[in-house]
Amino acid sequence: MPRNPLSRKQPQSYAGKRALVTGGASGLGQALVKQLVADGATVLVVDVHEQAPEGALPEGVLYRQLDVRDEEGWDELRNWVEASWGGLDLLVNNAGIAVGGRIDVTSLDDWDRIIEINLMGVVKGIRAFVPMLKEQGSGHIVSTASLAGLVHAPSMSAYNVVKAGVVALSETLRYELSPWHIDVSVICPSFFRTNLAESLAGKDVEMEETAVKLITKAPRSADQVAARAYDGMRRRKFIILTDNDGIAAYNGKRFSHAVYDRMMKQAGADVRSSKPNQLEKIAELQKNVAARRKR
Repeated sequence: MPRNPLSRKQPQSYAGKRALVTGGASGLGQALVKQLVADGATVLVVDVHEQAPEGALPEGVLYRQLDVRDEEGWDELRNWVEASWGGLDLLVNNAGIAVGGRIDVTSLDDWDRIIEINLMGVVKGIRAFVPMLKEQGSGHIVSTASLAGLVHAPSMSAYNVVKAGVVALSETLRYELSPWHIDVSVICPSFFRTNLAESLAGKDVEMEETAVKLITKAPRSADQVAARAYDGMRRRKFIILTDNDGIAAYNGKRFSHAVYDRMMKQAGADVRSSKPNQLEKIAELQKNVAARRKR
């Protein structure tokens, strides 16, 4: 029988392991780096900044600049890892931006940008390191998607598409790479407090303003999300959901689809009537699906 995507294994330590984290100088990536360092891993962070922001990284963490869109940059990074470490145990694809908005408002330039960073950046990173992982016959690939990769709310088409793509890529590789004993996980958090709001781009000002409010006022911090995500990583879970509402919303879509469908259609109707705070209603929708699922 196929494995349960939410199934657990016994937790494994990353002590002494070699880990590479993209987008690790801030937000969830930074919080995951702290978890890895506390566990005893050797960590290399890459980010778009020429230098890591002061005080952003724990002592002993290595840093290199990388734009995840740069294929040659990935090749140079792989060569550095091979020469310096002789291999890699954990690749965390976390770098990303946010683009929200209705399909007829989001520009094609915004579509191209989020696809290049959030999806193709993951593809390029995995392509760069999979030959190394295959040769050593081990490894763990972790990519940050979102609950939006599993539960596709209206007015978030570009973001939903790239995050669903990361989930699909991860599921494909979960089976494709298993003969080489390479584990694959995908992290799917709900809204949490992070600097992702600073990267929001798009023409849909109303949606952007609401998204910023949801991110800045979210009940969970990046550290809290990272703690849940890290537990899932240590257990080599495939889909890692980081809060109970997200788990229930995902299961509600899977097992109570009629209820989920009605609620999503109502959210779409609210978008058409240009009612304010649509994303807030979508967040409330997820809670409603969760509540119905718990009954």
